[in-house]
Amino acid sequence: MRNHVGRFAAAVAAVVTILSVSIALVSAQGGQTKAPAPTAAPAARGQTTTPAAPAATAPARGQAAPTPARGQANAAAAGIPRMSPGGKPNFTGLWQSLSGANWDIQDHSSEPGPFYQLGAEFAIPAGQGVVDGNEIPYRPEALEQRKKNRLNRWTADPELKCYMPGIPRATYMSFPFQIVQGDTKIAFAYEFATSNRVVNMGTPTKAPVPTWMGWSNGRWEGDTLVIEVTGNNDQTWFDRAGNFHSDAMKVTERFTYRTPDVIDYEATIDDPKTFTRTWKISLPLYRRLEKNAKLLEFKCVEYTEELIYGHLRKPTN
Repeated sequence: MRNHVGRFAAAVAAVVTILSVSIALVSAQGGQTKAPAPTAAPAARGQTTTPAAPAATAPARGQAAPTPARGQANAAAAGIPRMSPGGKPNFTGLWQSLSGANWDIQDHSSEPGPFYQLGAEFAIPAGQGVVDGNEIPYRPEALEQRKKNRLNRWTADPELKCYMPGIPRATYMSFPFQIVQGDTKIAFAYEFATSNRVVNMGTPTKAPVPTWMGWSNGRWEGDTLVIEVTGNNDQTWFDRAGNFHSDAMKVTERFTYRTPDVIDYEATIDDPKTFTRTWKISLPLYRRLEKNAKLLEFKCVEYTEELIYGHLRKPTN
């Protein structure tokens, strides 16, 4: 009898033990059905882990939006290329505009090209302007000249004759350009007509004579490269639509990184002979990132000889 009682007690104890273990396992599994909070991926070698920023919440009605944490406003600027030593932004690279500003710096609709035989090729595509406010403040007499330029654009545009395009037009033509930056000089090389200029970053100097590409003096305003271009001749246009200037024009350019591969470009135009006030254009410039991207040559003089000098040919009979 005693043996039976002992066996029964042992069996009860085993059942209790099994139930206890089962309950513990079920509890553990139940706790695992709720996904744990995600943890940050381990930092790359040599990097520190940055805590995740709390989710932004909309301010209550009547309250101002919260001020960004210190340093967050310059997050994009932190990754831009910089000179060493010195720490100034390094704009060295191959850049190009993707705008249609070379056709017309103001808003414009599509139009047919110069010859109907070409059909859609060389037709003028519609485009959004790059002029702030889309208004160019011409003086009355200058506006009349602009209208004449537009009427004669297929023969009078300096681009047709392969003249150097001048500033700012060289920046937004459909050709890339290259910047090579040093501490005291910055070189700009343009593919169209192998145009170029050198920006003096030292003590400003005066232009010896007016030229197509002007005379460039640069300075830094924080992380913005500011270039003043003077000594411009009056032989360049802003676009193919006939917008023009005089030899009194001064262009103030501003180059500011938006991201490591995008520059925000601005050019303020000051020409009291042609305009009633200063005005500005603005557009982005994009870094060319193709494999082995390089600046090529577009020497167009030989393509324009007949256009420019054809009328001087002696008659053959």
